[in-house]
Amino acid sequence: MKRALLVGAVGCGKTTFKQCVLGEKQEYDKTQAVEFFDSMIDTPGEFTEHRRLYSALNVTANQTDVIVMMQSVQDKRQIFSPGFSYMFHKPAIGVITKTDLADSPHDLDYIKQQLQLAGADDIFTISSRTNQGIEQLINYLE
Repeated sequence: MKRALLVGAVGCGKTTFKQCVLGEKQEYDKTQAVEFFDSMIDTPGEFTEHRRLYSALNVTANQTDVIVMMQSVQDKRQIFSPGFSYMFHKPAIGVITKTDLADSPHDLDYIKQQLQLAGADDIFTISSRTNQGIEQLINYLE
């Protein structure tokens, strides 16, 4: 499996996705520090939300094969600046999370556009609650 660096805002679903992949019980667990696993690295949301911490993401990315930019369908902020992924010199994908909570298809389109602007090559949509899209994303990472 490709080693993935999970990046995104606080509460966007990075850790929940990690729990799905690793077969762990799904429960909220605020990531306080970078956590390393065989197939992925889970990062605190603050590393994405505060530009002064980008260097920590950049150094950590050296140990990965792909950057996974994650954004909740409920978060209408511009989480990733345009071209965000280019600082890593790695392939990058976008993942729209919590899709079961979308109010309209427009919400999905908006987040997709934000992830494309950030440099995502492919976009996946997932819901850890319903398992929609999880298998397709895992297959991509394998």
